[in-house]
Amino acid sequence: MTELNWFSAEEMAAGFRTGAFSPVEVLQDCLAQAARWEGRLNALTLTDAEGALAQATASAARWAAGVPLSPLDGVPVLIKDLLLTAGQPCLRGSWTVDARGPWEQDAPAVARLRAAGAVLMARTATPEIGWKGVTDSPRQGITRNPWDITKTPGGSSGGASAAQAAGYAPLALGTDGGGSIRIPAGFTGTYGLKPSFGRVPAWPLSPFGTVAHVGPMTRTARDAALLLDVISRPDARDWHALPYDSASHLPEHPSLKGLRIAFSPRLGHATVDPEVAALVRAAVGVMEAAGAIVTETDPGFADPVECFRTLWWAGAGAALAHVTDRSRLDAGLARALDEAEEITLETYLAATRERGALGAQMRGFMLDYDLLVTPSLPIAAFAAGELAPPGSDPRLAWLPWTPFSYPFNLTQQPAASVPCGFTAAGLPVGVQLVGPMFADRAVLAASAALETVLALPLRRPA
Repeated sequence: MTELNWFSAEEMAAGFRTGAFSPVEVLQDCLAQAARWEGRLNALTLTDAEGALAQATASAARWAAGVPLSPLDGVPVLIKDLLLTAGQPCLRGSWTVDARGPWEQDAPAVARLRAAGAVLMARTATPEIGWKGVTDSPRQGITRNPWDITKTPGGSSGGASAAQAAGYAPLALGTDGGGSIRIPAGFTGTYGLKPSFGRVPAWPLSPFGTVAHVGPMTRTARDAALLLDVISRPDARDWHALPYDSASHLPEHPSLKGLRIAFSPRLGHATVDPEVAALVRAAVGVMEAAGAIVTETDPGFADPVECFRTLWWAGAGAALAHVTDRSRLDAGLARALDEAEEITLETYLAATRERGALGAQMRGFMLDYDLLVTPSLPIAAFAAGELAPPGSDPRLAWLPWTPFSYPFNLTQQPAASVPCGFTAAGLPVGVQLVGPMFADRAVLAASAALETVLALPLRRPA
């Protein structure tokens, strides 16, 4: 059997259970696919073929004995190079990191995957310290989109999304501090969930503070639910973590019927490419035809870009305060650090108050709706190696073209990007589903139902 790498995690587990194929065979196909594409995509910072093979072999023995550690036992997983993995350097795309380590601990999500028997196959590229919405860095170079290698896969979890879209592996861990899971999912036609803040324990805590989430990146919503079941398990190192809920996130009978949906095509202020807007509106029409109760309305907040910029730039400044020579940094990041030095305490506290007001407003708005639906992004993927498409405000760096993602980092709500079609040029487009705070299961169930009713034809990068 060939092309096991394209199977979902759910399908892999079913094959392991029946003995149709083994974790070793799956890993071999995944590694072979990565070898075919990696020279073009530059999506991985490290591939641990030897270690992964040992893990897959041990998993195969467990499945043969009927004692798998979890439904993800033997399933290959990709780890974003911002998350610690014992024995592997976490370089963060930066020459400021000493590759010698020591690298002695797993981040909570990595530890949970290791305990579940998942195969830790490779680490994925990120921009320097994950600071921007595209994936290129001084240390790693440019990561490219498998649908068109002249385009960016987005970021900052762009290595993960590019690898998944190209069939390297079914599961990946991403982080999202301003859209870093949903942006690349939207640009590559994959699925990405930013869970409610604290749902997935994190350690060390992000320098970007309480806008930063850890979450699943997959090719289906059901796989994301399976992954979230594992990585949401408790870890005492994160004092922000939510109380653990052992009930599965896997939706049993997902349906859109009766869901109260607020459809906001522009959030009241964004400019959206007409082709993207039409695909998103068509997806919302399919949701309505499936029984959702759709109201076209805006949540009523002004663009919080200055609020987010203040908090994000300040976080970057804190993360790299020890760096005195900025000549080897990403040029855009170096500019952001210069600008961060001008942020006063009064400005920072004002942004914090504005964020609190936005969060309260959205909690009130969501009392009347089960979901807020927007485009994931206002455009399709643009040129790789660029911080923004032509015409963007350079002062705001990557923020002008991500107006639908960062507001919901400020509010900490769960939000997912679901593929909803392709442009005429063959580039993916995503629709964003935003849920009330803590309603992660509802977002996953609606995502799974939307995937079913959209029934997009299977397409793979050529």
